[in-house]
Amino acid sequence: MTFAAGMVSTSVNGKRLQPKPAPLYASTGLDVWTMMNQVAASVNAVNLGQGFMSFPPKDFIKSAAQEALAEDTHHQYAPARGRPGLLEQLGTRFSEKFGRPIDPSSEVSVHAGANEALLSAFTAFLEHGKEEEVILIEPAFDQYTPNVIMAGGKPVYVPLRIRTNKDPSKEVISSNTWKLDINELKSAISDKTRILVLNTPHNPVGKVFTREELQEISVIAQQHNLLVISDEVYEHLTYGAAHISIATLPGMWERTITVGSAGKLFGVTGWRVGWAVGPAELVQPTLSAHTRIVFTCNTPLQAGVTEALKQADKNDFFSIQRGEYQRRRDRLMAIFDDVGLPYVVPDGAYYILVNAAAIKIPDSYIFPPFINERGANFRLVYFFVKEFGVSGIPPTEFYSDAHKPLANDYIRFAFCKTDEGLEDASKRLQKLKAFLKNRT
Repeated sequence: MTFAAGMVSTSVNGKRLQPKPAPLYASTGLDVWTMMNQVAASVNAVNLGQGFMSFPPKDFIKSAAQEALAEDTHHQYAPARGRPGLLEQLGTRFSEKFGRPIDPSSEVSVHAGANEALLSAFTAFLEHGKEEEVILIEPAFDQYTPNVIMAGGKPVYVPLRIRTNKDPSKEVISSNTWKLDINELKSAISDKTRILVLNTPHNPVGKVFTREELQEISVIAQQHNLLVISDEVYEHLTYGAAHISIATLPGMWERTITVGSAGKLFGVTGWRVGWAVGPAELVQPTLSAHTRIVFTCNTPLQAGVTEALKQADKNDFFSIQRGEYQRRRDRLMAIFDDVGLPYVVPDGAYYILVNAAAIKIPDSYIFPPFINERGANFRLVYFFVKEFGVSGIPPTEFYSDAHKPLANDYIRFAFCKTDEGLEDASKRLQKLKAFLKNRT
């Protein structure tokens, strides 16, 4: 076939040529957050799904950002590691938390949110083409898996298992009954395992790992020379349980990167400011990856976080915030007590897993294809949103395919919402009682 000058063939054997994306990004399906937000919007549901706050931050936090934006010198690039003032604040806070001096010039780096800190750490310590493995404890935040794959790693999944004599489909259980089977963890480790990801306080279970549990993990990490990346973005949101950083355990500082988030700390998830803390030998490679991924984090909000951290203790912020969140948690638990659905009592973070196995979905109920193809848990959540007008998130999205059945009966609800929103949800959920199995 001949072509006129400047013409290029766009087909071969009648098939149109088109650039193809990498398999990881080839799917055109909606992510769970967008999907469920759209379903919620279609019925004007009370959104208890995604974990963003439906109330404003405290005035001193907003003022910190406003004043930072008003400063002319805050509108250009910040140093790749982070603004010196923020690094110093983080160094001081983590020195107190870890009981050791933290050098802000070498043992702290600032990132575009905790998620970018995680991606940078994976990128720094995984080598493409070697199928190096990363242990993810399920349910695992849905960004972990793609981050590991993007960095060239292979996720290996170990689920938390419910260990209780109670029937979770009929009785309220504690988040502390979700246990990591140490023998199962040991069996998942191979000579290719490089990293273990820990999340405490845990999303979505609300589990706060105990010192004894952390000690068991630390022994395995040291025996197998594993890097531990500890996602501690909910560190200040605990309810009666003590949050312990695994980096404070003997032998663990040297092999732990601790990740934190201003978004979760101050209720400003849109600011996208996070950090990584650890020995220089771990933070420097993470910083090197960070400079190639985003180069730097936005300047004015780094300055805003710096001032917010300075003001937090003066305003008794973390203690007040913890009390406010515990009150919201207790209110949402009372709502589900009233309608007759059991749940997992969270000791940390701001989510409640509700066991909805008792809900009877009519056999004739019609689901759209985009829900049907995602399985039973998505159908349960879709029905819940459409019929009761309260949205949640299907926690199977936090599991690998092999372990999704562990979450089929659950729905994740966030209680980082206004009192008015929770009361509206309470009224709407009264309709749920008519759909409970064996209800007379």
